[in-house]
Amino acid sequence: MFDPVEKLKEFIRHPSVSADPAFKAGMQGAQTFVSDLLTSIGFAVEVVKTDLHPIILATRGTNPAWPHVIIYGHYDVQPADPLNLWKSPAFEPEIRGNRLYGRGSADNKGPLMTHIAAVARLLERRPDLPLRITFMIEGEEEMGSPSFPNFLERYSDQLKKADFVYLSDTGIPAPDQIVITCGLRGLVLCDVVVTGPKSDLHSGLHGGVLRNPIQAVAELCASLHTPDGLVNIPGFYADVAGVEPWEREQIQKLGNDPEKYREFLGIPAFHTPPGYTPFEATRVLPTLEFNGIGGGYQGEGTKTVIPSKAFVKISCRLVANQNPAKIRDLLYASIRERMPADVTYEIIDQHEGTPYVVVPPDRSNTPQNQSPVLAKAFRAADQAIGEVFGKSPLYLREGGSVPIIADIKRVTGLDSVMMGLFLPEDNLHAPNESFNLTVMEKGMRASEKILESIAGPE
Repeated sequence: MFDPVEKLKEFIRHPSVSADPAFKAGMQGAQTFVSDLLTSIGFAVEVVKTDLHPIILATRGTNPAWPHVIIYGHYDVQPADPLNLWKSPAFEPEIRGNRLYGRGSADNKGPLMTHIAAVARLLERRPDLPLRITFMIEGEEEMGSPSFPNFLERYSDQLKKADFVYLSDTGIPAPDQIVITCGLRGLVLCDVVVTGPKSDLHSGLHGGVLRNPIQAVAELCASLHTPDGLVNIPGFYADVAGVEPWEREQIQKLGNDPEKYREFLGIPAFHTPPGYTPFEATRVLPTLEFNGIGGGYQGEGTKTVIPSKAFVKISCRLVANQNPAKIRDLLYASIRERMPADVTYEIIDQHEGTPYVVVPPDRSNTPQNQSPVLAKAFRAADQAIGEVFGKSPLYLREGGSVPIIADIKRVTGLDSVMMGLFLPEDNLHAPNESFNLTVMEKGMRASEKILESIAGPE
């Protein structure tokens, strides 16, 4: 059995920044490192070429009567900039206290290594384990997984034979409190570009005879919410599933302090829709947010112009039962209805996603057609996490979006068990990213127990 911390250090030393062609060698090094490591513990490895970075597909076990789990992860990382804010070099891993610092340590090299090490330990003890395991590890997650949907389509016949997908690419609130994510919000993105005059104009010579594009954008933005914070689009909430009592109970068990959260955000007061706490609003409600806005002169001092163009970037986070295509149509219809006739505009579709929800098997609204192996996996996770971490996991929706989960569900029909492992203080995507080594060790033990329970006895 290899030393998982030393292997994680070696993994981090490969600067696998997928979005930057300058890191091509680091991407190749990381992919080769993972492929060789999986080969060394008995997996048959296929490196699937894509237009950008390869996907690793590694398998063990061929008996069709055995349960089959797919373990997902990614070997690419975010850029390390700004480098001057790192206390130690981003790609030279360093242990300080019980943390391993380095880019990718928490997202996703540390969690991925946690599961690889758990599998290695388990197979060392039980080389004839009656469990089919497939590792599916991509190299483009940090750039939106552009090659992943086509890969899923090409290999769908093989992947559909699995029972569920198992991964750790979500968060937890504390080192002793694991969260199993049972919902991820979907995503719709667009830009709205408004054009007034054919070029920028002198505001003294021409002001007062035309609508300023910035004004048109501001009026549009102001119209898309009600004063109490709800999204002001007819039909936006029509399909939203209600919050189950057990979900409210799980959120309450987090024990978060609203006042501390307010201070963390640095705001005078919350602005949540009526009837929802801040912690409920971030997990169970859909949203419409403005992610960027601009137009006119942006430099120092003043430049008295009426700009030719202005823009706003809009994102909608969607919850269970909301259809992205329907929400996109409702949003675009509202934009068209509210845009004044004395400007021209363009709506640029940037992205669409789908909501995805996995419900634990012991809850009141469990789907009746849930896979028996998936139900067994949830029960195994509940027991193993409770034993290893000292607390049962919480089952919570997460406010963010992981588009690949929706793609997996859409193409293969497989549900996912998402066991969080990274902490808020791990600084994902930021300088001084780190991974808690205590969480890693406990995560390995829990993952080993979960997989062994799914396999069953000899």
